Amino acid sequence: MSGDGEFILEAKNICKSYPGVQALDNVSLCVRKGETHALVGENGAGKSTLIKILSGSLQRDAGEIRFEGAPPVGAYSPQKALDMGISVIYQEFNLLPQMTVEENLHLGREFKKSIFLDKKAMLEHAGHVIGEFNLDIDPSARVSELSAALRQMVEIVKAVLNDSKLLIMDEPSASLSNREMETLFRLIRELRKKGRSVIYISHRLEEIYEIADRVTILRDGKYITTREVASLSRNELIKNMVGYDIPDTYPLPAKEKGDVVISVSNLCNEKLKEISFDVRSGEIFGIGGLVGSGRTEIARALFGADKCEGRVEIKGRPVDIRHPRDAIRMGVGLVPEERKTQGLLLNMSVAVNLSLACLGKLSRFMFVDKRKEKKLVDSYVSKVNIKTPSVYQLTGNLSGGNQQKLVVTKWLATDCDIMIFDEPTRGIDIGAKQEIYRLMSDLTKTGRSIIVISSELPELIGMSDRILIMYEGCQMKILDKKNGDISQEYIMALASGERV
Repeated sequence: MSGDGEFILEAKNICKSYPGVQALDNVSLCVRKGETHALVGENGAGKSTLIKILSGSLQRDAGEIRFEGAPPVGAYSPQKALDMGISVIYQEFNLLPQMTVEENLHLGREFKKSIFLDKKAMLEHAGHVIGEFNLDIDPSARVSELSAALRQMVEIVKAVLNDSKLLIMDEPSASLSNREMETLFRLIRELRKKGRSVIYISHRLEEIYEIADRVTILRDGKYITTREVASLSRNELIKNMVGYDIPDTYPLPAKEKGDVVISVSNLCNEKLKEISFDVRSGEIFGIGGLVGSGRTEIARALFGADKCEGRVEIKGRPVDIRHPRDAIRMGVGLVPEERKTQGLLLNMSVAVNLSLACLGKLSRFMFVDKRKEKKLVDSYVSKVNIKTPSVYQLTGNLSGGNQQKLVVTKWLATDCDIMIFDEPTRGIDIGAKQEIYRLMSDLTKTGRSIIVISSELPELIGMSDRILIMYEGCQMKILDKKNGDISQEYIMALASGERV
């Protein structure tokens, strides 16, 4: 970090409004040269709007922006932002998957020998730059062959090649494993050593303390404070984000566990090898492991989205789940890992999304009873506290936390007995997380059974009664909280294939 050095970016008193909404109200963000600066706030705090303004894809209504001490810049485009030295690395990658790493790195900046492309020089140059960051990436490999983590590294290297002095990273760890996150953090530290600045946006507070020098906090479109991370406690950070104290403990699930509701024996397919477990009513059963270990494949198999062999019993009766409609009929609901692509219709209303899974009880003679639908939707929106100006609001306009609550509510409306949550709090803020946790706890107290898959070990340990640990499609061990043998270190050892 550059201490009290000069600022590379000074954005002061930025305002932006939409009809009926003040998205940013006199927000300021000043980033020093060579620092990693975290930008945090709940969903809807204004982070995305500010990023779009800084990257030139959205124009501010008021305020000034200075870059590298130059006079304030007026309206500018994304290309002008790149020319100044500002790059944004979004969650959705901007690479061309069918092109090689080298081709992506030099796109628009090709080396030429006379009128021909100098492929050899570009390949050597790409290899040299990748080597500077100690990355194990073949520049001749197709981007489509790379993991999400390596594609992200290529995005960062591309920004460096474009001579970007300020990199804005939007939720960069959302789809990374713990080991991949270590590589990302190492790369960010390398950028800092080279004098580059990073704006780091994440809902995972532990990452802020791991990688950031200072943090700017937004709430409801307003600037709250900028602090040195080392001088800010976790409770202070959370309180500044949400405006009130949030308990540091997870809500307790139902104390009394009932009979076995779902029993799985020798579940097998191309990805899974003889998985067996059972879940009781009132229980939260966790599934942990590294990305690619088979966690999501278990959820998909139980929901009928993937073919599998083995025996599944629900309430003591063998069932044959070959399609999601079979699972729904048998009282199984799935909150998928990717809510935007698998869980919701973003271009449809809240009402349509909420009632989609239970049209059978809202329809007569193939026509939906609109009054009945409205009553059901209003009831659940109120019960689960989905923040929306109207039940006819487009789902894509909701914040991430409210979208997640909508996916959960869709299945609550079906009265299903078994709920599968795959990464239930990915990409949502601390306040919305607490609401999801409370909702899961309340479900167990009504006798529901919950299977939860999570990459966040504190969440997995805090919410689960028992945890099944997976490694490369194999079942390593089932840990029981009552036995006191659950710890992050023990889980990571099992998830890495150690027989401990």
